Order: sequence, then structure tokens, then C-alpha cells
Amino acid sequence: MSITGVIPQLRTTDLHASLRFYVDTLGFRIEFNYEDFYAGVRAGTQTFHLKQVDDPDPSIAWVEEGGHFHLYLQTEDLAAVVAGLKARGVPLVKDIHETPWNTREAVLRDDQGHTLYLGQPL
Repeated sequence: MSITGVIPQLRTTDLHASLRFYVDTLGFRIEFNYEDFYAGVRAGTQTFHLKQVDDPDPSIAWVEEGGHFHLYLQTEDLAAVVAGLKARGVPLVKDIHETPWNTREAVLRDDQGHTLYLGQPL
């Protein structure tokens, strides 16, 4: 078996608001739109999908309570990324910090409450 990529899918109750968050707030770009319920978002060389659903994603509370994440977004310059987010008024759940597993990370939530980690290897 040869795997060429892994594409996660996040559920959203408002696809257009989620696209605004990921495109306007985080600076990603829309890879594709399929009708009014599905879209692909490109973050650098990576892609993830957003799917419109009727009910909020039930994993949001579980992830938040357990200290887990929905997406881990790796970057080469975490300080610059976080400075840009702060300049745009994006609240962080946890500011830049070093971890025992040799990364620097920051945590934020998207418009639906999905937990996003921003990370940089030390």
C-alpha cells in the first residue's frame, strides 16, 4: 500500500463562516467548493476538508476536555504566525510554550470550537 497523503475532515454547522475563518483569519485558501455543503481548504502544501452538518461536532467538547486537538498545523516560524494572529485579534487558548517533546506550540479554536495546535520543532 502506498499512501500519498492524509486528509482530515472537520464538521461545521456554517460552512461559509468556517471558510471565512480559515481563509480570511488564518490566510489559507479554498481548494474547492462542492455545492453548499463541502469544501477543501489548502494550508501550505496540506489540505483538509470542511463538511456542512446539521448538529455541532460532538468531538469538540471531548477534545477540549482531554487536551487533544482536531488539527496540528506545523510551521517554520511559530512566533511570526502567532504575532500575525494576535495582530488580527485572534484569541489564543494558550500562547507560545515549549513542550517536553521538543516543540514550541500555541493553541487556538476555530469558529466552530475545533481545537487547532500550531507547532514548530525545536
